[in-house]
Amino acid sequence: MPKKILIDAERLKYPKSGIANVCVSLIKGLDEKESDFDYTFYGPKKNIPQTKKNFTVIDWKFWQKKISINTGKFDLIHTAHQLSDYFHHIKKGQKKVVTLHDLNFLHDNSGERKVNKSKKLVQKNIGNADAVVCISEFVKDDFIKNKALFTLKANVKLEVIYNGLIFPETTDFNSKNSYSFIGEKYILNIGVLFPKKNQEVLLDLISQNDRHLVLVTSSAKSAYKEKFLEKIKTLGLENRVHILENVDNNEKYYLLQHCESYCHPSLAEGFGIPPVEAMYFGKPVFLSRLTSLPEIGGDLAFYFDDFSAEHMQQVYTSGMQLYEAQTDGLTSQLRKRALKFGYLEMAEAYEKLYSELLD
Repeated sequence: MPKKILIDAERLKYPKSGIANVCVSLIKGLDEKESDFDYTFYGPKKNIPQTKKNFTVIDWKFWQKKISINTGKFDLIHTAHQLSDYFHHIKKGQKKVVTLHDLNFLHDNSGERKVNKSKKLVQKNIGNADAVVCISEFVKDDFIKNKALFTLKANVKLEVIYNGLIFPETTDFNSKNSYSFIGEKYILNIGVLFPKKNQEVLLDLISQNDRHLVLVTSSAKSAYKEKFLEKIKTLGLENRVHILENVDNNEKYYLLQHCESYCHPSLAEGFGIPPVEAMYFGKPVFLSRLTSLPEIGGDLAFYFDDFSAEHMQQVYTSGMQLYEAQTDGLTSQLRKRALKFGYLEMAEAYEKLYSELLD
């Protein structure tokens, strides 16, 4: 009898989020490889992709937070993120894996109440885990530094498995929209409009040059968005900043295909999916040196050491000159680096971990 594994993909409630993308990649990867396991996915049925293997899906319902589903028949439960509200209890003999994306709440100036609430929820998820998977070496190091905040099983495994992406088969896309900035040189940024993403410094950067700035965002913290819009006015950049909300994948790829560069000055990042997507398109990538980003960009990205307008402009100018001088070589190197973060690689690594735990 194949061992039964339940994977919590409840984050697919928010299909445009980074964690939802990772869930889709994992489902696709497990669907495409030979396996001795019998997989079931928990999440909103309508957002779970069709699979060749016809995996079982347990449809998510809002009341299951209070009345949890019966998981007795499963040999292993994999919780796909550390702040899940589900599967906090396991049965005797069951194994549990939890993916830890970040401990950002310890670093993003959250109030004491939020920190305590998040800490409790992480504890509920990882306290009985047999393995904690970190999505980057940075997250692993951060977790080890803060391990004393949590109570763990004595012999818990600690692994790094990078997020895996499904890359488009082409890098040539068309758009149904006629954007005013296509044909102009524009810097692209993808991500929620939150203080930790630090997009406001990109306004300082473009105040030093003639570039347009295109932000693709799925949600926003209202106070930060207000501050951001105010700063656009103060700097007189109304005609050069374009905020696009809830863009689908095809449109996002079209914007990546046409941008001059991709800039990600984030202050806190557990992994960093958009810079990897930009590298796949062979675009020059400008990152902050903080948290996991140097791991993602390696020696192919350009880095901001601080966020003063002058310094960023200097890094941008010299980075673009270097990129333009060796575009062909750099494009293929960037793409090759991106492909290291593929969905099949991720699925393979998780399945190896499941096997080790269930042996």
